[in-house]
Amino acid sequence: MFPLRDTITYHGATIATIGLIVLNGLVFFYQFSLGVDAFSVIFYTFGFVPDQFFQNPAGQFWTIFSSMFVHGSFAHVLSNVWFLWVFGPAVEGRLGFRRFMLLYLAAGIAAALMQGIAMPDSTIPMVGASGAVSGILGAYLILFPRARVLTIIPPFFFFFFWLPVPIYLGYWILLQFVYVFMDISGVAWWAHIGGFFLGLLLILIMRPKRIYRADPFWECWRDYC
Repeated sequence: MFPLRDTITYHGATIATIGLIVLNGLVFFYQFSLGVDAFSVIFYTFGFVPDQFFQNPAGQFWTIFSSMFVHGSFAHVLSNVWFLWVFGPAVEGRLGFRRFMLLYLAAGIAAALMQGIAMPDSTIPMVGASGAVSGILGAYLILFPRARVLTIIPPFFFFFFWLPVPIYLGYWILLQFVYVFMDISGVAWWAHIGGFFLGLLLILIMRPKRIYRADPFWECWRDYC
């Protein structure tokens, strides 16, 4: 299911969201400028490799952060920044710049550690912002349970559906568990799960900065969105 927008009508400042999107884009285009042959070197240099991390946690801890800004393809970076663009502004507006960045980076750390604990002997580099973005999704679910998401559901590409956030994000996190137990490789599913639940937990600790407004057409009013 591909999200297009939500029903939140007031976002406030989105400095962190836009900054992260731009930074991820710039890093990817720098990777691309080095040529496809350089991707493997970049992955093993800046990616999070569980086997290497657990052999030398202090020396490899920095790769948890660097891995958040490295992507494997244009589709990979585009999907991550698009989800951040759809769900990030509302969360950032509610938390403010500092707490939003704290949430984003903490979710990224939790995602890497979760993937590492689940697959400690893996020598495959984990790259991408999806773990950190998953934390934003978890926070969004708690902050805006009555909002809705305009969604395209394959194969109905010419039809748009307004789905309640609990259904959309509930289905999304369920899929991550399904993919884990189906042992579908190529994606760090455990990282998505770790980031998402860290977002759920951390947002309960953080106090929202401001009340939000959402489209009244969907009965999502001021103090409840």
